[in-house]
Amino acid sequence: MPTTLTAFADVTTSDSALRRFLHGLPGVDAVGLEARAAALGTRSIKTTAKAYAIDLAISMIDLTTLEGADTPGKVRALSAKAVNPDPTDRSTPMTAAVCVYPDMVATAKAALNGADVKVASVATAFPAGRAALPVKLADTRDAVVAGADEIDMVIDRGAFLAGRYLDTYELIKAVKEACVRPDGTAARLKVIFETGELSTYDNIRRASWIGMLAGADFIKTSTGKVGVNATPANTLLMLEAVRDFKAQTGIQIGVKPAGGIRTTKDAIKFLVLVNETAGEDWLSNHWFRFGASSLLNDLLMQRQKLSTGRYSGPDYVTVD
Repeated sequence: MPTTLTAFADVTTSDSALRRFLHGLPGVDAVGLEARAAALGTRSIKTTAKAYAIDLAISMIDLTTLEGADTPGKVRALSAKAVNPDPTDRSTPMTAAVCVYPDMVATAKAALNGADVKVASVATAFPAGRAALPVKLADTRDAVVAGADEIDMVIDRGAFLAGRYLDTYELIKAVKEACVRPDGTAARLKVIFETGELSTYDNIRRASWIGMLAGADFIKTSTGKVGVNATPANTLLMLEAVRDFKAQTGIQIGVKPAGGIRTTKDAIKFLVLVNETAGEDWLSNHWFRFGASSLLNDLLMQRQKLSTGRYSGPDYVTVD
């Protein structure tokens, strides 16, 4: 299958062309979407498959601390946990990444000390995205220069909701360019839509296509800083978008639900969504991530229960 965006070359030539394309996408059947997400969430996972799913989910976590009170010590501790989530069981997979603010990237990079865990950094005036473009690009470049492997940017929801779709597209393209290092390599770009603020499923579908057309490596539901974050329904919709985009272009885009995913049961529901919607090609941490902090502890407790037959409880996992 050819890997090309040639078929969509005319779509982004003007704001009116992009609007015609986005509003020409099929409308989302909200009732059907939510019913399918709920039905997939009832799938039963047996012991052997559950053990596999738990390890897979651990390996997909972007272990996250994004608080004003973050300290170098907290970031170092979180990085140690990412590399060795369960000190009592060295067979436990490492997490995919540690996600921090730009000023903590160098600290996380040093703490990981070459381990196979990525450093992800939020950027572009996270979480609100209310800053001038030069500030957003400087924010991105600072994180990349400090060693970020991945950038989690936020779109300007105000621009998007006002119908300024081309501005949203151009912002993502500019940040994508800012992810390129002097040696020509680039940090992968995750584009956060803040789905809880987009109001409708049609808007989530449109934002997904803008992100993919602009060069996102991942599309991401949320910052985790608003009332409604990742849900099975909005994640299912985004999985359908990346599946359809790959079918039309040959280009594979990752998906990252973030915020509100706290239990093993939740994580497994999302993995079922991935498998049944996008397919096995997305069942790796290169193409699917969980943005989470407390989720890891529950996965570790359930993993311990499967291996020992006993439920250890929260006192047997490290505090984030």
